[in-house]
Amino acid sequence: MSMEKRETFSSRLGFVLISAGCAIGLGNVWRFPYITGKYGGAAFVLLYLLFLVILGLPVMVMELAVGRASQRSIALSFQRLERKGSRWHWYSYVGFAGNYLLMMFYTVIAGWLLYYFVEMLQGGFEGLDAQGVAGKFSDLLSRPVTMTVYMSVVVCIGMLVCAQGLRNGVERVNKLMMLCLLALMVVLAVNSVLLEGAEEGLAFYLRPNFHNLAYDAEGNWILGEAVFAAMGQAFFTLSLGIGAIAIFGSYIGKEHRLAGEALRIGVLDTCVAFVAGLIIFPACSAFGVSTGEGPALVFVTLPNIFNHMPMGRLWGGAFFLFLSFAALSTVIAVFENIISFTMDRWWVSRKKAVLINLIGVFLLSMPCVLGSNLWSGVTVLGMDVSGIEDFLVSQNILPLGSLVYLLFCTHGWGWNRFLDEANAGEGLAFPKGVRFYVSYILPLIVLFIFVMGYWNQFRSK
Repeated sequence: MSMEKRETFSSRLGFVLISAGCAIGLGNVWRFPYITGKYGGAAFVLLYLLFLVILGLPVMVMELAVGRASQRSIALSFQRLERKGSRWHWYSYVGFAGNYLLMMFYTVIAGWLLYYFVEMLQGGFEGLDAQGVAGKFSDLLSRPVTMTVYMSVVVCIGMLVCAQGLRNGVERVNKLMMLCLLALMVVLAVNSVLLEGAEEGLAFYLRPNFHNLAYDAEGNWILGEAVFAAMGQAFFTLSLGIGAIAIFGSYIGKEHRLAGEALRIGVLDTCVAFVAGLIIFPACSAFGVSTGEGPALVFVTLPNIFNHMPMGRLWGGAFFLFLSFAALSTVIAVFENIISFTMDRWWVSRKKAVLINLIGVFLLSMPCVLGSNLWSGVTVLGMDVSGIEDFLVSQNILPLGSLVYLLFCTHGWGWNRFLDEANAGEGLAFPKGVRFYVSYILPLIVLFIFVMGYWNQFRSK
């Protein structure tokens, strides 16, 4: 328990927008279009939606249930619900470390986006060809002072918002950012769809072609890869397994059933990813650019597209503002989890917890800042600093943490207790008939995702 009275959300809309904001991030904006382009377009989107329903949403309901039943962050949630003598609460420190690891590289990337927003508005990319834009990105990575400044701005914004409390800070700011993000996306999508030459990109994105899902452009069989990619995107897009969703469950009452709340969050998260595709695919088609560029799609390819668009500085600035909002919504949500953990575990005030973690996140983000320049020669298992941090979170803590929530709700805490909590209130009920699936089959699927993550990472090494 913390020294301060626990706050609650002022509205249901605030809970849904903030929880969705935690899930919505760069994975929705560049990774979803990138892997959709790689694995068949509209057919891949259908496969992804299937896996989102059968993989992601059940785990989200369980994480929300643990948070709401305990009314605590991951610091004490397992401890409050577990049976006497069990050790489920040991995972709380792993989850806390996962939040920190995520922020150690995510704040740096969010800083890149703010830098691009400023540069785009100032016309810093005008007159540059693709090679020139790539050079500008490389130049940014080689400037630790600039990267530190923008990372610090992100950390300070996030912590200052959290310092104002749940309602006055986190809820108020995130609601505004999410509504602005959605409005910006609609404007950008309409602009992209109306571009001359956008029809081919729209057809690829909206008209299912299952041959493209099974075979790549060279005729190679890729269905297995596509299935795993869809499973991974559906699983990781919701930011499950580190207590970042559970903390918002702890701030809500029992008026509504959790399956309906999880569905709303999932729909909003998916809508952002889908509309991001409506922005990127038509634009890439109109300007003859491949969508299979990975991270370079955002930081190299798209700025070059905006250079050739009428009012490109305006549209490019709006795009990177939208990306910054997406990144900051995740940063603020995860910061709230970190701060709440500190308050619950060590009984400190919110402002003291903010100060401690502001210093902690800033210092621990520096290795990622330096990893692309002064520490560029530092590698672990063939990965640079940001790569190993991302690998530890994405391929280890997220799947294993989700497995912990699955097993805790079905075996540790108990199925009946979980079901009573999930179905308290009005709305969509969590079905009783899926007990065997979520108790035994879904954990095996999560283990498969975990093992395949290692296989894909190291098979060529």
